[in-house]
Amino acid sequence: MTQQPGPGRPPGRTRRAIGVQGQRRPVQSGAVTTRLADIAAQAGVSEATVSRVLNGKPGVAATTRQSVLAALDVLGYERPVRLRQRSEGLVGLITPELENPIFPALAQVIGQALTRQGYTPVLATQTPGGSTEDELTEMLVDRGVAGIIYVSGLHADTTADMERYERLRAQGVPYVLVDGFSPKVQAPFISPDDRAAMTLAVTHLVSLGHTRIGLALGPKRFVPVQRKIDGFVRAMQDQLGLNPQEIEAELVQHSLYTLEGGQAATAALIERGCTAVVCASDMMALGAIRAARQRGHEVPRDVSVVGFDDSPLIAFTDPPLTTVRKPVPAMGQAAVRTLLEEIGGTPAPHSEFVFMPELVVRGSTASAPGERNRP
Repeated sequence: MTQQPGPGRPPGRTRRAIGVQGQRRPVQSGAVTTRLADIAAQAGVSEATVSRVLNGKPGVAATTRQSVLAALDVLGYERPVRLRQRSEGLVGLITPELENPIFPALAQVIGQALTRQGYTPVLATQTPGGSTEDELTEMLVDRGVAGIIYVSGLHADTTADMERYERLRAQGVPYVLVDGFSPKVQAPFISPDDRAAMTLAVTHLVSLGHTRIGLALGPKRFVPVQRKIDGFVRAMQDQLGLNPQEIEAELVQHSLYTLEGGQAATAALIERGCTAVVCASDMMALGAIRAARQRGHEVPRDVSVVGFDDSPLIAFTDPPLTTVRKPVPAMGQAAVRTLLEEIGGTPAPHSEFVFMPELVVRGSTASAPGERNRP
């Protein structure tokens, strides 16, 4: 019997179950108790609850019922006929990591938006020494996902081979790319306005009297990094009249997108006389504060620090972090909307949807040291 494509899945691809080649496993055929246990463990509920959901019994909370149905999809079991119309299928979400709180925040927005539309989100995270983006993509395609959302993936790396995305499109899998743009990929992109973010940060610090402002950010091969440098250099040139070559040579420091990376970059910038540092992530900004304190400086009395993202809980650091808020809700919802249009047969144009960030002023920025001594 030929398997018909389910709702939300393009023709020509079947959902392959775990450990089974080319077919789905019915729940109610042999070793039922073992399979109920598998589903219960995946969903985090009891076997009795799984049984009630599969048999359409009342008395199960909607969120619990959805967890059981999601477990069925993830494990590759067929849904009972009466339940099949409750899900439009799986959608993969690939993120580079979860240690930076901005990625879980974005995953939550995307997951909630997908669930509201009847889809089951499947989060796939890269880890150092673990699965690569290509391996995670293959895993999701093998499970018959209706589409994939990539966050800060290889599409943001100007040295990466973009052919991988064209091969995926040739397989009939719709996808949307978040944070990063490549003219070589025919797909919709969702990005914050990194250049505008730097203008907001520099304008704020210049208004406080800072004239020696540094920028701490990740490796230059990434598109968001290049755009932040462009925005920073233009803002420093326009507002302080500095030479663009000198700005990039003396006031821009590359490192890693980690707390330790922010610490190392800021240490170098402070040595060059910077009284304020703009960081490309909130995690780097926390490292910047640590670097300042290790050198006997107080934040913001001696050194002002600006982050980027407005990650969850960042308002409760010591001091509360001034940061440029990434428009996570708008970006996540736009990514889901765009992907569902692709899944529904209305491909989005090869374009980039750019969202404006917002400056959030808290306690990590203050007047430049020299400004406070003026009458």
